[in-house]
Amino acid sequence: MPIAILAGGLGTRLGALCHDTPKALIEVAGAPFIHHQLRLLKKNDFSEVVILAGYLGELIANSLGDGSAFGLKISYSFDWPVLLGTGGSLVKALPLLSDNFMIIYGDSYLDIDYKAVSQAFYDSKKKALMTIFFNDNNYDKSNVLFTNNMLELYDKKYPTPNMKHVDYGLGVVSSSIFSGLSGNFDLADIYSKLSREGQLAGFLVRERFYEIGSLSGLAELESFLSQNF
Repeated sequence: MPIAILAGGLGTRLGALCHDTPKALIEVAGAPFIHHQLRLLKKNDFSEVVILAGYLGELIANSLGDGSAFGLKISYSFDWPVLLGTGGSLVKALPLLSDNFMIIYGDSYLDIDYKAVSQAFYDSKKKALMTIFFNDNNYDKSNVLFTNNMLELYDKKYPTPNMKHVDYGLGVVSSSIFSGLSGNFDLADIYSKLSREGQLAGFLVRERFYEIGSLSGLAELESFLSQNF
């Protein structure tokens, strides 16, 4: 299935690094971050990528082109200067996607088994799947209640003390979850609603995640990539 990359964030936590550079193009271990991300997706046998770009998104398109340099087919959907949020930008991009597709955040580097995640989605027979990680408020505020191998509740806005897991940053969805929706809204709100309806599956991931949304995260990924590639 194709994968959508949510690359429209402003990168405010990175300060001057994102003044005239979109977060996806910040250099990490000798190359723009999104180059590392795309190589990882290619290694996991993806062929179609849709990049949802916002601020300075044209610079991302200029850097990547049609994706042939990475052995991928890349399409673009832009929501700047009118911001649509993670949910609204996905609705706008639906014509470029398929009935089922994966979603990854544009600042996440997730070296996991994507095929296993895809299969778990189909096996669940639910409308969406969220990869999760046992966090216990370590890397970020825990926001998932996961018990007996079941995702009971996801709530990013109002997490409860018994939540020990966190959204890992990769999801699989049916396009039907966006039916009738438009405007500016957050994908997290859709996930939360689906979890309350029993339509959000959970896939437990044990490999830690890397991200460049913060300066500390950027430094950690720089160290990881420099040591492993």
